[in-house]
Amino acid sequence: MSPENRNSAIAAAILLAVFGLGAFYMPTIMLAVGNLSTVAAAFIAVAFVMAFFAVFWLRGRSQKRRDLR
Repeated sequence: MSPENRNSAIAAAILLAVFGLGAFYMPTIMLAVGNLSTVAAAFIAVAFVMAFFAVFWLRGRSQKRRDLR
């Protein structure tokens, strides 16, 4: 395994763990925040999903920029 592939695999494992744990605890977080404000709970859920896709969007931009060099 080349160092570049190894770094990509480590980054993917970390992202999977972070978003997996986030998704696992999301219902608990939303219920806790929902007791204070349902709008805030919805905002947290939307922010979580947007962050998930933002990571891939940023990765794509980085890859595109690297391929142009």
